[in-house]
Amino acid sequence: MSEIKRLSQWNRDLSAAISSLGTDDFFPALISAVQGQVLINYPQIWLYHPDLPPRLLYHNIPAAAYSAQVDMYLEGPYREDPFFRASMNSPKSRIYRLSRLTGDALEESSYYTDYYADTGTVDEAIFLARLDGGNAINLSMMRLPASGPFSDDEYERLYVLADAVSELMVSHSRFDNFAISNLIQPGIDHQIDLAFRTFGSSVLSPREKHVLELMLRGYSTEVSATRLDIARETLRRHRKNIYRKLDVSSQTDLFALFINSMSCLGEAAGGDPLSIYMAPA
Repeated sequence: MSEIKRLSQWNRDLSAAISSLGTDDFFPALISAVQGQVLINYPQIWLYHPDLPPRLLYHNIPAAAYSAQVDMYLEGPYREDPFFRASMNSPKSRIYRLSRLTGDALEESSYYTDYYADTGTVDEAIFLARLDGGNAINLSMMRLPASGPFSDDEYERLYVLADAVSELMVSHSRFDNFAISNLIQPGIDHQIDLAFRTFGSSVLSPREKHVLELMLRGYSTEVSATRLDIARETLRRHRKNIYRKLDVSSQTDLFALFINSMSCLGEAAGGDPLSIYMAPA
């Protein structure tokens, strides 16, 4: 494709993304615009918050790959994710590439052995948008073996797009329907901590509640088992019981239930917000 045709396509696709700001069509339109410029695999939009589990806002991940890409990530490895850390530590750029963040150290990290090695990814880059209250939105762009790593030319092309993509994600986050549904307002850290300590207490045993709190705080199976001084298999049995009692089937469902139940913290008055959230209307 000639540069003139590529620029023309970007202008058309970017206009479509701008016209969909504040709607459910925005993230698909934005990803489509990026894909028109550079081949990317498994695009994902993540919302990061310093004190809450990440939220997957949108994705194009095949069902067969979802567990390895998302559920395993939310089991705890996200805390070790170089992109998550960059997003939470006053990022200075709007685009990051994994190899440039980690150098030669990625394959030696627990993040790689516990999670990343199983994703089948050979390269990854993100667009990053900093929001108020310490939040950030990342547009994650992976490359699988069949596509190969990003070439220098492709990465330079992504670099040129970064400012526009980041600013659009910030603009989208300021629409009321997005903010109300997704953003935790600053100044309620004590409420978040209270939710961690009380969520599920009305239906779980004390030991299960301790396991659940560590899950919600993003600790891995190994770290949680060490903290509770129990075997990994015992911890896994507790997790299965927690899923059954809370009627969820994945870490993603669990986090969604936790975040949704936070709207009932005030009414719970120090008790389990889930008991209010799940009560018959």
